[in-house]
Amino acid sequence: MRENDQITRYRCLSEPVYWNNNYCLTTIRYQDIMLIKKWRNEQIKVLRQNRFLTDEEQENYYRNIIIPSLKSESPPIILFSYLFRDTCIGYGGLTNIEWHSRRAEISFLLDTKFAFDVLKYNECFKTFLALIKKVAFEDLNLNRLYTETYDLRPYHITILEESGFILEGRLRQHVRVGNDYIDSLIHGFLKEYYNA
Repeated sequence: MRENDQITRYRCLSEPVYWNNNYCLTTIRYQDIMLIKKWRNEQIKVLRQNRFLTDEEQENYYRNIIIPSLKSESPPIILFSYLFRDTCIGYGGLTNIEWHSRRAEISFLLDTKFAFDVLKYNECFKTFLALIKKVAFEDLNLNRLYTETYDLRPYHITILEESGFILEGRLRQHVRVGNDYIDSLIHGFLKEYYNA
């Protein structure tokens, strides 16, 4: 598949790009999928991924999951390339979308070179959350966003809570990372908070 075979936006969205100063979310771009694979493999410890992804798997995911989602009025996922001044620095979006109940899970991953720079991560993640709330509540009319975070990144959790996400539960020893069992934290954000 060539980059120019890509559809330029999700059919269910009113905009192809969402801006906040120099940051933007744009429909996930074919040209970014191998970067995303690299970042996912480098940060496997914090993801629901228990083995390294291959180029072929990433191509197949784009072809068989992303492309059909772009064409759907009610896709199960909406993923974006996350850009700063026209350079892809991460990706994320809405996953596990449940249209009847108007809810979705937030997915987010930043370029590994920024992932452990707490100040840069803070700026990038807060801006991403502001953008994804706009997409979810203004464009898609969702009612609820939620996240699941492994209890390995206190700065990530702090940013969620500073951005209005409420800790709704702790799943004790919910995931195995290496030889350790780690808690998962569930945070939620309702449309009524966004409108308040």
